[in-house]
Amino acid sequence: MLSKLTGLWSTDMAIDLGTANTLVYVKGQGIILNEPSVVAVVNEGGKNRVLTVGAEAKEMLGRSPGNIEVIRPLQDGVIADFEVAEEMLKYFIQKVHKRKTFTSPIVIVCVPSGSTAVERRAIQESAERAGARQAFLIEEPMAAAIGAGLPVTEPSGSMVVDIGGGTTEVGVMSLGGIVYSASVRIGGDKMDEAIIGYLRRHHNLLIGLQSAERLKKQIGTAYPPEEGDGEKMAIKGRDLVNGIPKELILTQRDVCDAISEPVGSIVEAVKRALENCAPELAADIVDRGIILTGGGSLMAGIDTVLRKATGLPVTVAEEALLCVVLGTGKVLESRKQLQDVLRTTY
Repeated sequence: MLSKLTGLWSTDMAIDLGTANTLVYVKGQGIILNEPSVVAVVNEGGKNRVLTVGAEAKEMLGRSPGNIEVIRPLQDGVIADFEVAEEMLKYFIQKVHKRKTFTSPIVIVCVPSGSTAVERRAIQESAERAGARQAFLIEEPMAAAIGAGLPVTEPSGSMVVDIGGGTTEVGVMSLGGIVYSASVRIGGDKMDEAIIGYLRRHHNLLIGLQSAERLKKQIGTAYPPEEGDGEKMAIKGRDLVNGIPKELILTQRDVCDAISEPVGSIVEAVKRALENCAPELAADIVDRGIILTGGGSLMAGIDTVLRKATGLPVTVAEEALLCVVLGTGKVLESRKQLQDVLRTTY
């Protein structure tokens, strides 16, 4: 009887439905899925059919033939293509359980704090249509703070900055609630686009999103090198002057210049949050500092830029990339104790 109950419990899941990656945490098992939020759709006789989802679909970006469309159903942290997003959710849920039929799970999904009621309802309904028995929502700053181990239920201020693929979430938490939150639709994707724009303007070179992401991950830095131009990397693309393929050597200083605008927008969002804090909460943040989470926080120098801009201690959380899904998972495991951080209807 116990094993049967355990099997039922294990269907409940927490989902970090991110612009870049989707992570799934199953109750009692931990994180068991981490795949790109990308879907490849093939057109057959005028009808679209999902060809593949996740890592395989991402490999097709910029390389697919005319009858295959590679779609990222989430843009700026919210669903841009509802039908494809539902198919992606359904695919991930079924992949997690490795079978077509299973007990309908309770699902908790993260949403950006700045998403509208319509956007939140769309995410909730998509989860329910994808097979959830009941869908709850949790705001990303709260999930990130819980995942980073901040004492969000205590009467003291905790500040988290979650830099994701589509959005940057800034939140100040106290007594189990969000005292202040701001969501700016700038993250890793905007940095990739900024790199593409920089190379087009300054070097007449056109590269794809995957090449820009690779450049950002390998030598990207938000803070310029103290000496010289830093590390170098070769990048290949198309020469916009004569139309032929071309290779260019870029430096860390080049990438730093390229992403300076989106990084500056993130800094401004953090400053606005600090300006809107009550004095007592501001005092707590001075003591505790700012915690960075999300994939964007792993970029070299982003903590240094924020430290110099605010004068406060800035720390990158352990397992920064997983904080949101781990926090959502903690809420799933202790739903009765942390019920107040969840939302059911909008």
